[in-house]
Amino acid sequence: MTIIHMTIPPLPHYIIGGYTVAPSGRKHPSRCNINVFDLLVVTRGCLYMGEEDQHYEVSAGHALILRPDAHHYATRACEEQTAYYWIHFQTTGMWSITDQSMPEVPPDSSKSRILNTNIYTAQTFAKQLPQFAKLLQPSKMDSLLRQLVQLNMNDHIPSVKWKQQLVFQEVIEHLSASMEAEGPSPSILCAEQAASYLREHYRDSITAQELGDSINFHPVYIARCMQKEFGCAPFDYLMRFRIEQAKLLLLQTDLPIARIGEQVGFNHAAYFTSCFAKYESISPRKYRQRFSHG
Repeated sequence: MTIIHMTIPPLPHYIIGGYTVAPSGRKHPSRCNINVFDLLVVTRGCLYMGEEDQHYEVSAGHALILRPDAHHYATRACEEQTAYYWIHFQTTGMWSITDQSMPEVPPDSSKSRILNTNIYTAQTFAKQLPQFAKLLQPSKMDSLLRQLVQLNMNDHIPSVKWKQQLVFQEVIEHLSASMEAEGPSPSILCAEQAASYLREHYRDSITAQELGDSINFHPVYIARCMQKEFGCAPFDYLMRFRIEQAKLLLLQTDLPIARIGEQVGFNHAAYFTSCFAKYESISPRKYRQRFSHG
């Protein structure tokens, strides 16, 4: 399966769409580098499409996303009356394409999953969309796309444009769910369970063995999975999370720095200060002073 990885935010945005009923013998037009993604969702019949050297038979209940930077064309004419939605959309963020049989490399790499060093900066993540998929809920997708296209009549009204974007995000979610139904890979499952445990118990003293026992994976395997999915070892992930929680307390409370260190899992104030400075290149006291007034 070919997968499109999009860095979120920014969100992919809807541009224009429509509903076409093509008679038998009609071919989808051939286009090259149209600079927008073209989503095709067939409700009746079948579209025979090609993109570069890949060929697809997009029958009822299936969806195909054509890339903005590639040549797509009809491999043959429709053999029966074929009805389909076409949706043009784009993203101003990074995106890439990989094959599911290859190692996953999101556009901003696994490092995008590491905790952000600026708590007031949006954290990015990779949203995965199947380029070609059988829809889990064709009737639900049909309802969303019909609503999206009907809104075109009044898209000169800002509130309607906003509604279109909200509906389109539901379309994206349904496309993503068509792929996610297969479930996460064992590596992702292990890494995310480990991260959840570390977040829940970050105030406690945690050993590698305790982490392994808690989620029933060997500590070495956990470390390998977290390195792959988050770009860091479990202990490094834990330290980063503790520092992020400390930064929130430094900004949102007047608690003494030593007390803040205790609340986020550090037994000694000096060690907390040392770790904070290592990750933030500034002491906790100076970090707090940076945002103080007067």
